[in-house]
Amino acid sequence: MASLPLLPDSEPRPKLVGIARIAAAGESLREGHNVEYFTLGTRSLLNRVVSRRNLPFAWAINPYRGCEFACKYCYARYTHEFMELRDGIEFEQKIFVKQHAADLLRHELKKVKRGEEIAIGTATDPYQPAERRFEVTRGILEEFTRHSGFEIGIVTKSNMVTRDAEILRRIAENNRIFVNVTVTTVDVELARKLEPRAPRPDLRLETVRQLNLAGVDAGVICAPVLPEITDRPRDLEALVKAASEAGAKYIFANPLFLKPCSAAVFLPFLEEHFPALVGNYKRRYESRAFLPKGYAQRLSQRMAALRRKYGIGNQHARSSQRTHAGEIANQQLGLF
Repeated sequence: MASLPLLPDSEPRPKLVGIARIAAAGESLREGHNVEYFTLGTRSLLNRVVSRRNLPFAWAINPYRGCEFACKYCYARYTHEFMELRDGIEFEQKIFVKQHAADLLRHELKKVKRGEEIAIGTATDPYQPAERRFEVTRGILEEFTRHSGFEIGIVTKSNMVTRDAEILRRIAENNRIFVNVTVTTVDVELARKLEPRAPRPDLRLETVRQLNLAGVDAGVICAPVLPEITDRPRDLEALVKAASEAGAKYIFANPLFLKPCSAAVFLPFLEEHFPALVGNYKRRYESRAFLPKGYAQRLSQRMAALRRKYGIGNQHARSSQRTHAGEIANQQLGLF
């Protein structure tokens, strides 16, 4: 059985309750490459979005807890803290595999009302490497093929989603479904630094092309946009141009959100790779997790101009923005 990290003898051991107790009882499934998988029993798969923010999607599904892609900026590292795993690196090293997900979904879908969107992958990538073996996401999608009238959005960085193109197409026959492929930069070297174990950006863009050819609506989410790293006009234009050439139905961008648990990983990364920017980022995020609204507004205006220039339509604007809202606001929700 898997156990949580031991505390020094001088420190009292916390009494584990709820998800922390369940995680501590998880069975270790595999260890290698500094990553270990655990089973995770759960009583619910479909999480109701409860927030003071006026978020436009109502439900969230995350087939896994933790994410092996190890993106240096990841906002979701805080979710492991609910399991008393407080070292931010453990988020990418201890991956929890939810059990009986499809069965849970089958019983929970009756709670979803018409017009309420379901977002898959709001905190961890549903097509991270664990999916190759455990196929939790695939089981969830196969369950959706048995239903109609739902609106479903997927957020992923992985080209593995093309494995399920036929299942997605079948879902689309009786539901509305779209895939948001996250691409932060088309610079392969930079992407490898920022997202060490995620698929290359060219593979992600090819995924957009293949999904649309297969009849599955797909577009690009550029998030997070990193000040002075990926937000230069020529870099954003290169990404929008590449998305257009890949046949993306839409492209949107959101700036970096930096919670303290994420900053604990991201700032040391900056010190190593972008030391001249460390002071800038500390000033920008010293007392807040979001950049000022003016930055987001300027970014939105620039992206709108680039969409017009490269002819990327807005027919899926509402839906893609709805799903991706989770990527900049989940920290308020506990969506896991």
